[in-house]
Amino acid sequence: MVYKPGRCLLTKRLREIRRSQQWLSEVTGIPKSSVSEYSTNRRTMSLATAMTIAAAVGCYIDDLYERIEVSSD
Repeated sequence: MVYKPGRCLLTKRLREIRRSQQWLSEVTGIPKSSVSEYSTNRRTMSLATAMTIAAAVGCYIDDLYERIEVSSD
């Protein structure tokens, strides 16, 4: 099986912990503009960024994006 990231779930995760994009930016050092771009699917997080955000939010990297199965034909 091969997967690719689908829709970003960062906004949902932030709502679950009642935090804002501004808070995430402050605790991770990731620019708020980048956090916004991830949340609105204009940009995909690097693995290192996803690890940092997952640690701050208290979730697994897999919880930050929907998974889309890609045919490997």
